[in-house]
Parts: sequence; structure tokens; C-alpha cells
Amino acid sequence: MIRIRSRDGLERVAIDIPLATVAQLKSEIETHLRVPTHAQILSTNRNLLLAKSRNDLSRFTDMSDPSARLSSLNVAHGSVVYLAYEGQRTVAGPASHRAGSFGKKMTMDDLIAKQMRVTRQEKAHCELVSFDRDAANVFQHYVNESLAFAVKRGGFMYGTVSEEGKVEVDFIYEPPQRGTEENLMLLRDPDEEKLVEATALGLGMRRVGFIFTQTISQNKKDYTMSNAEVLQAVELHTEGNLKEWVTAVVKLKENEDGGADVHFEAFQLSDMCVRLFKEGWFEREIQEEVDPKLSRMKKDVVVGGKDTRNVDNDFFLVVVKISDHLGPLSSTFPIENRNSPVTMKALKNHMDRTKSLPFVKRISDFHLLLLIARFLDVNADVPALAACVQMQATVPEGYQLLIESLATAS
Repeated sequence: MIRIRSRDGLERVAIDIPLATVAQLKSEIETHLRVPTHAQILSTNRNLLLAKSRNDLSRFTDMSDPSARLSSLNVAHGSVVYLAYEGQRTVAGPASHRAGSFGKKMTMDDLIAKQMRVTRQEKAHCELVSFDRDAANVFQHYVNESLAFAVKRGGFMYGTVSEEGKVEVDFIYEPPQRGTEENLMLLRDPDEEKLVEATALGLGMRRVGFIFTQTISQNKKDYTMSNAEVLQAVELHTEGNLKEWVTAVVKLKENEDGGADVHFEAFQLSDMCVRLFKEGWFEREIQEEVDPKLSRMKKDVVVGGKDTRNVDNDFFLVVVKISDHLGPLSSTFPIENRNSPVTMKALKNHMDRTKSLPFVKRISDFHLLLLIARFLDVNADVPALAACVQMQATVPEGYQLLIESLATAS
């Protein structure tokens, strides 16, 4: 069975593929689809249907040899062959479209469907992602030691992007959230995120990606990322509005000794994945019976030459190389939105512990700055204080007094 896609839609022709030639396929098309052999132009290239002139049509020669075997052209059962022709014909069935001159009566949905060919993207826009060692360690230590990878956890990664496309992650902000074995619900706080963004601005950083964990139970599943994870990741990628946006996955992986090591992986969602999401192709409500390694589309897309609504999630993932570095911030202050609330007692303990350091060094921790930001003007003071940390400049006395008073008030 060969699927024939023309300006009239998708039709089917039965033929013995291993032995059949192009000439025999044309004969079957003439018999069943009523397009004269001499008027047919066939190709495995979908762009045939976008040709606007005879000169354009003459460029499609891959099926011009009538004696060529279909098998030699990689045309197999279920393959799509594209048909262009001039003139008119009557198409049977309720889904018929009136045909006029070539290329004029193709519907917009047909055109869009032909353009939605899902293939693997070989190269990421992000050349490399490098994690601050302390920030990455604090995140993985919590999910490993405190959560035991039993429930999911996530966070937004902040840092910088170089002109060459290298992303450096210098801190991870963990928003309010609720994790289960299979799902991660972000209970985002817009007011807190304004403080985060103002702090990042002062530090000369921006949001560069999303990081999340996979649980022990997920390790037994046959997928890199589940459909729910892809949907959440592409939504945040789209919101991030950054070409180099990175999605990182943290999981336990069995080592050679039979034990388990914490493992980081990094990806970008492909350009096609982002486009499909922006244009509303993804089914947002994921049914339990759907295989988690498949993302469900609202309409057919073309994958491997076949029309389908189920796309293997791996088609949407582009691997990004990982490195690490020692960034400008420390990560010793308690992290926001975890099991234990961060109190002013934590601030006092931190300031007491770091007495021997210059004041700017003592506050060079994003999570500490976020706590202090709650007592400062978000538009002026928050970025100004963070800028002192970025430049490692003297902290104005007013800010020092405020921070010390908050610490002693505990």
C-alpha cells in the first residue's frame, strides 16, 4: 500500500512494492485515481506540491525513470509519494476537493501538514552548558539525601550566555512546587519571581533554563523524557524566549558496581518542538493510556515519511554537552521553598560564620540576596545591592546596616 498525497488530499494505491516499478505505480494511479500517466509527476519530496510553474516541476526528477524499482527509491509499504498534475479530475468520497489549475486548490490545512515534518535536529543552539559546581551539588544533594529521588523536584537556572552560545549556570532558583513520583507542579509566585529577576539583573545574569529530577520509579521506564516532561519543558522554553535555553535532567544511574550515581543530562527542545507548541499542535490533556514516551498531536504530522499523531519524545530532544566551573557566587545559604522555611535565624548564623570575610563576600549568595530582597525596593535597591556583589564592590553602609539589623533581630 502506497499513500499518494496530491493537492486533493491523501489517497491510497495498492501495489506489490518489492517488484513494482515507477511505471507500474503510475499505471495504478491512472486506474484508481483517474490521473493520466502522461500528466503525472511523482516525487518523494514534499516540496513538489509547492511548485508553482512547469520549470519548478521539472526539478523533481527522483522518480522520472519509469523502469526504476520502487524499492530502490526507498518507497515501502505505508510510504508517502507526492503527486502533481495539471488539469481536472473528479475525486471520489465526501472529502473531495474541486481541482482547478495546478497548485491552486490545495487547502491551507494540507499545506501546513506538509510543512510539519518532524525530524531530529542534529545541532543545538547551545554549544555547551556549564554548571557552577556548588549550585549543582546543592541541588543534587537535596534531591538525593532529603528526597531520595522519591518525588520530583525542579528549578530555574540562571546565569549567562556567551556570543558563541555557551551557557553558564551560576545559581538555581527553586520556586514553590509540589512533586510526586510522576509529576511536578510548579506553584509559581509572581511576586517572588520579580525579586528573583531583579536580583539576577543586578548580578548581570538571566534565566537560561529549567532543571528537574526524575524519580527512581521513572528509571524503570523506557524513555529519556516523558510526554508530561516534554510538555512542561517546552512550555517553559517558550516562555524563556531564549534561543540557547537548556533543559537539564537529574537522575540516578546504575554504575558498574551495581550502585547508583547521580547523573546530569542536558538537552534543548528542538525548533520544531517549540514551533508545534506555539502553534497549538500538542494535546495538553495527557490520557493515561497514552505511552509516556510519545507526545500526542491534535493533527497528523509527518514522521519518517508517515502520517501520525504520536511522536517519539526523542525526536524533540537535542543533546547538549555538559561541563562545570567555579562561579562567582557561593551556595551555602539555605535554599528557598524547601521543607524548612528560611528564617532570619539562618541569616544570623550565616553572618556570624562569615565574619572574617569582607562584607560583600559574606552576601555573595543568591539565596541570601533573595531573602534580603523582601525588605528592599524591587526596582531600585534589589538590583543595586546585587550589582555590588557582581562587581565585588563596597556595599553602601545603609545596606550593611539593614542586613545586620535583620540578622540581629532574629
